[in-house]
Amino acid sequence: MSLTPSKMVALGFKAPNFSLRDTEGNDITYSDSNASAKLVMFISNHCPYVKHLKLALSKLGRDYSDKSLDIFAINSNDVERYPDDAPDKMAEDKRQFNYPFPYLFDESQSVAKAYQAECTPDFFLFDAENKLVYRGQFDESRPGNDIPVTGEDLRSAIDDVLVGKSPSNEQKPSIGCNIKWRS
Repeated sequence: MSLTPSKMVALGFKAPNFSLRDTEGNDITYSDSNASAKLVMFISNHCPYVKHLKLALSKLGRDYSDKSLDIFAINSNDVERYPDDAPDKMAEDKRQFNYPFPYLFDESQSVAKAYQAECTPDFFLFDAENKLVYRGQFDESRPGNDIPVTGEDLRSAIDDVLVGKSPSNEQKPSIGCNIKWRS
């Protein structure tokens, strides 16, 4: 595991469209969303930084399920070298943690490249015009630092977007495992 920060893509970056298969075999397309806010998050099954947040990610999805927020969780890791991230394992993870959002497999890794994702977890929040308004950490908690997992940074940004405000430009990068790129 290589500790990697998110790239911090320029705010205003236009969300690239994608269509990916979820763990139930459905094709999910970003452009089908009419939500006021869209969260694209790159996660994986095996990364300890994602494991640290799995329950909180599920809670985030449930807490905002009646709001105009669509969440897309994407795994872009090379499953040949990291079989714990294979689609069947993703389906197990989705069930175990009761994710209320689609968990999508980016087999070609083209979506991660289009979003300039660097790590898991890596969060990208877009407004109704599909412009990037937040990219950064879930919160200050990390495995072993004894800070409670609250999601306060990401939740604050989501709350701002849902009431038509721009999130603060003071955003800290997410930190996690590097995306496992194919050779």
